Amino acid sequence: MEPSKIQLLGDELYEAMIARQAVSPLTARGEDISIDDAYHISLRMLERRQAAGARVIGKKIGVTSKAVQSMLNVHQPDFGYLTDDMVFNSGEVMPISERLIAPRAEGEIAFILKKDLMGPSVTNADVLAATECVMPCFEIVDSRIKDWNIAIQDTVADNASCGLFVLGEEAVSPRKVDLVSCGMVVEKNGAIISTGAGAAALGSPVNCVAWLANTLGEFGISLKAGEVILSGSLVPLEPVQAGDSLRVEIGGIGSASVRFV
Repeated sequence: MEPSKIQLLGDELYEAMIARQAVSPLTARGEDISIDDAYHISLRMLERRQAAGARVIGKKIGVTSKAVQSMLNVHQPDFGYLTDDMVFNSGEVMPISERLIAPRAEGEIAFILKKDLMGPSVTNADVLAATECVMPCFEIVDSRIKDWNIAIQDTVADNASCGLFVLGEEAVSPRKVDLVSCGMVVEKNGAIISTGAGAAALGSPVNCVAWLANTLGEFGISLKAGEVILSGSLVPLEPVQAGDSLRVEIGGIGSASVRFV
């Protein structure tokens, strides 16, 4: 794809995010968009965000669980960039009605790194050695593509459908919890809506972080010390709206909560 077209599509997605106005799927316009093209579109979108003052603080892995893959009809993981204007603390009020278009929430495990990780050949042992702690997390994903009508290229171009995220208050060493079998319970407005386990994300959230480090390594990008890495949902996506509240509890790690306005 021509660089001028990549820039144009990245600008369109950025402006859709700012205006909270969804656009038609990029893949439905007669363009031949490769996944590599889509990542370059997402980088243009990120450039626009950085020019407006946003600072990259981490990365996210998306579409890791079978439940989410089936829901979105997207069958491989992707990644996006997290910025400082996305993050909220547990218990805070999140203004989704002012910031997002069609929000959906997913419970995840966040990794906080203490060392850089640079692929290729990053192993699970490398991930654990580079991780300071893990935390409970909600990612509130959003799509600038109308009606979430996405192919993999659409969500990749749209910064992996990033929206906002919430980090819990507890932080534990990744070596003190079984990240494969740890159970997750998600409550919406006081009622349990879903349960999951670490194995739902590519067999283990650690596998997800290793996949990300190795995939980014192909682009010459590293995971950096101090970054937040969202490792992928362990439960199905849940639509949310103003007035809703969510709580997630992860065995051995802790909880996170958020209320939406």
